[in-house]
Amino acid sequence: MLELLGLFSLATFVGSLVAVPWLISRMPTDYFISHWQQVDQRRKRHPALALVTVVLRNLFGVLLLLAGFVMLFMPGQGLLTMLIGVCVMDFPGKRTLLKRISGQSSVQRGLNWVRRKKGKTEFVFP
Repeated sequence: MLELLGLFSLATFVGSLVAVPWLISRMPTDYFISHWQQVDQRRKRHPALALVTVVLRNLFGVLLLLAGFVMLFMPGQGLLTMLIGVCVMDFPGKRTLLKRISGQSSVQRGLNWVRRKKGKTEFVFP
């Protein structure tokens, strides 16, 4: 069991070093301001396609959220991974939660640091 936990920790650490910066660099600069219009457009698609999209996005988001939680206690970018997980998911209250999390100066500095390293423009926060 301890070996399995060690392997999981190593996999989430390496995965977060690759996936989190990639996901942050792919987000639009005004994500925290204009994301809500994109969510409304996604919901207007065919009902079956919208349902499949929501289920897959939420499953991926929950996996990122859980991995981020584990990384709070083990090596990795826990808080940023959790933020990306929340950004991927669709649920009631997401807008308020994102405003609270992204309103913290330490989170803003971390997100913009990753974007600068990738040669992208910094995020614009409300």
